[in-house]
Parts: sequence; C-alpha cells; structure tokens
Amino acid sequence: MKPNMGTIDKIFRITLAAVAAILYFTHVVTGTLGIVVLVVAAVLVLTSLISFCPLYPVLGINTGKKKK
Repeated sequence: MKPNMGTIDKIFRITLAAVAAILYFTHVVTGTLGIVVLVVAAVLVLTSLISFCPLYPVLGINTGKKKK
C-alpha cells in the first residue's frame, strides 16, 4: 500500500470523524443510523492514520505529494 492521502485530506477526514462522534455521543444521531455514522467515522480515522484510502486507486485520485 503506497500512501495516497495528503495532509489536508487527513485533517478533513479526522475533523469529519470528530463531528460524527460528537453527534453520536450527544444523542443527535441515534439508533441504527448512529451506529452507521460511528462506523464510518472509525473508517475515516483509520484511513487517515495509515495514509491510504482504498477507493482512491479505483477512482484514480491521489492527494499525496508528487514525487519527482
């Protein structure tokens, strides 16, 4: 797995995951939808930590630094 995420992408994903977690733990989003939102937040954090998004190669996206 070659890293394919840039810094801004990682910050955006972690921020989005934090917002989702806050919505879940403050009971704004509950039930099955709440669990789904929490799982998506966990995936966003995980992909940010490993700097690799499995959908990016399929879509031809690379937000990481270009090597010369």
